[in-house]
Amino acid sequence: MTLWNPVWKVEIDGVSYTNFVLANLTFTSGRTNIYEQAQAGYVNLQLINIDQTNIEFTINNSVTISLQDSTATFVPIFGGTIVDLGITIADVGSVGYTQNVTIVALGALSRLPKALTDGVLAKAYDGTQIYDVLTDLLLNNWSEVAPTVQWNTYDPTVTWAHAENVGLGEIDRPGDYELAARTSNRTDVYSLVSALATSGLGYIYEDATGAISYADSTHRSTYLATYGYTDLTANQALASGIAIQTRAGDVRNSVTVQYNATSSAEKSDEDATSIAIYGRLSQIIQTTLHNAADAESQAAFYLALRAYPLAMMQSITFELTNPELDDADRNSMINIFMGLPLRISDLPLNMNAGSYAGFVEGWTFTAAYNQVQVTALLSPLAFSIQAMKWETVLPLERWNTVSGTLEWQDATIVA
Repeated sequence: MTLWNPVWKVEIDGVSYTNFVLANLTFTSGRTNIYEQAQAGYVNLQLINIDQTNIEFTINNSVTISLQDSTATFVPIFGGTIVDLGITIADVGSVGYTQNVTIVALGALSRLPKALTDGVLAKAYDGTQIYDVLTDLLLNNWSEVAPTVQWNTYDPTVTWAHAENVGLGEIDRPGDYELAARTSNRTDVYSLVSALATSGLGYIYEDATGAISYADSTHRSTYLATYGYTDLTANQALASGIAIQTRAGDVRNSVTVQYNATSSAEKSDEDATSIAIYGRLSQIIQTTLHNAADAESQAAFYLALRAYPLAMMQSITFELTNPELDDADRNSMINIFMGLPLRISDLPLNMNAGSYAGFVEGWTFTAAYNQVQVTALLSPLAFSIQAMKWETVLPLERWNTVSGTLEWQDATIVA
């Protein structure tokens, strides 16, 4: 048994408001549908101002929320900007009053739909093209630095490479798929980056600090091969609300992938057995892939994961103050991120045969007084596993650590 009480830290424009009491918090990040790109993180928090402290923050100020883990280390769980601020008098006494301060904040992805670009891109791999689009928006150049900035007031620990970074995170470069060149065609940045990520079978996401990042198609395979699963038992989850869902609407057994930025170039694939069972269920997937072979392999991949229904872990919730939850598992949930491989055991036998292995797609933190719950949504393992490339296998991997009975056609991960 491990006792743990939540300790929060809320920083607004770098100032920690320790004299405010965090009353309630709801934070959602990631996505609810494997077939779409991530949306901006959303947080709604309520602070109690008990000593009439002057409220100096306002709309568009940055906000960072951190939660102390079992080692007493503050772990960031959200970074974004305030979009809605409300102040309400909650109670009045003979010597003073208390206020409720309600803050709604959005993550950095919320900036992308409001930013426009001509989107001129040279032929390159998916990660490189996404990096080129995002750096223009999120890395200030010399002329964009505020004219009043002084050298002696600039953070001395910032490296030149990261100076004036206003939200660019880790971008997997170069990526796994070569994408076609793009001529000038004005659009919003979110639509363009989402299309590029989809073409590369990757996804954009916000990291724990709020920076916009990109994971390529083999990112999850590489992570799983390197770090393995985080193992959790459903016996330590809140039983009410554990949900697994299988949907006929997810089935596609005839897939066409358009490529080379034109609708006339396409590759198709279909599954005759699935068509015989469910009828023909078709989908056209638009990409900017440059190579026909890549379009053909993606059509086969989409068909393999969608020809037959697979169960989604729609919801599983862990109460972090549960003393039966050990420190390692608690810390893993505090550090939850999009793409975390989870393996859930001890489910009822009529729910996916009693266990579920998949990747986190979205999650929600819900907090109240001395309570913190984390609810995760997982996609099946098969939705994300892409064959590792030769150069992505760890250099120290040895042949004698790989199963001798493994067939080359099945060697998608070396772990």
